[in-house]
Amino acid sequence: MLTQLLQPEIQEFIKQHTHDDVSKLALQKNPFSGVEWVEVVNQVAARQKAETKLPTWFGKNSIIYPSKISVEQTSSETAARYKSGLVSGDALIDMTGGFGIDDYYFSKAVRHVTHCEMNVGLSAIAKHNFEVLGADNIECLPGDSLDVLTLTDRKWNWMYIDPSRRNDAKGKVFMLKDCLPNVPDLLSTYFEYTDNIMVKTAPLLDISAGLKELHSVKAIHVVALNNEVKELLWILQKGFEGYPLTVAVNLTKTGIEVFENPMGNEAIPTFSLPKKYLYEPNAAIMKAGAFNEVSKHYGIGKLHTNTHLYTSDESIAFAGRRFEIEAVIPYQKQEIKQHIEGKRMNVSTRNFPLTPQELLKKWKIKDGGDTYAFFTTNLTNEKVVLLCRKV
Repeated sequence: MLTQLLQPEIQEFIKQHTHDDVSKLALQKNPFSGVEWVEVVNQVAARQKAETKLPTWFGKNSIIYPSKISVEQTSSETAARYKSGLVSGDALIDMTGGFGIDDYYFSKAVRHVTHCEMNVGLSAIAKHNFEVLGADNIECLPGDSLDVLTLTDRKWNWMYIDPSRRNDAKGKVFMLKDCLPNVPDLLSTYFEYTDNIMVKTAPLLDISAGLKELHSVKAIHVVALNNEVKELLWILQKGFEGYPLTVAVNLTKTGIEVFENPMGNEAIPTFSLPKKYLYEPNAAIMKAGAFNEVSKHYGIGKLHTNTHLYTSDESIAFAGRRFEIEAVIPYQKQEIKQHIEGKRMNVSTRNFPLTPQELLKKWKIKDGGDTYAFFTTNLTNEKVVLLCRKV
């Protein structure tokens, strides 16, 4: 398949039709002999997904893509670049290589990377692309990564694992034991070959559940991209017995927001009624559950034990969104009718019995505009609406 898709006329066709409607393109007659039309169309669809997510791959000629779904599920370059900053040394082995985005960036931080992939076809695609990209310190080995460990019988500075959920685990609570490879069961074996392991999981995994399944967890990085949590990175160090460090990371178009919190040190928050400014932590901090630590770290008041919004008299630099409070409205019928009903605003809820959708419908609120309305509960357990503008 690789040789066929690399024909110059097919590669040119894929580039020229990158922005076409794939569903309409699929109905066209195949202009190429010796290659299945669905394979060509799949390349167009996958390349479309790669344009913003994988600009390095998109910008190179003769790149071959796996299925569109594989491209959707792979790490973004931004996240892969962040991961590469967490490793170093002479050798890293990726037990679940896939399309190889992470390994390309690992190869910039580690002298030699071994890419293991069960799917022989996907391994060949990754190998070809590494050659196109000039990543000559990555070795691709198709087959079972456990076999690679036992056959090579060497020590690695780092091991990277991105387990995937088994198909028969659908509908169950997401746990690491439901994935392939089964990291909890294999952890002792893995530590025979390395002292440092990075496990990537989907954000769906509950952090407390992950800590029950794993041991030797030194740090947990919650990685968000433009305020959407994309992955959890579990850093395991052989023999580590202390409390892990949680690192909430939000990678934005303008920079990076980082909030570190050592687990085991329970912070005592301060509480306050709404003041002049309101703060909403970014998605990574929310997933990390560092709610009390935010109050202590920034010296700002929390609105309520279960209301993860914060307030202060003076504006401060903050890892999340900042607002200026223009009005505090009691959640009472007459007040709502006067100040909110029928008006245009962005509605959010925190520790409130109704959802934003229910509030929009109930009070005929038009979604959008420059006003931000937070329906919430204050420290005296009163339901209030904070009308704010973004700063």
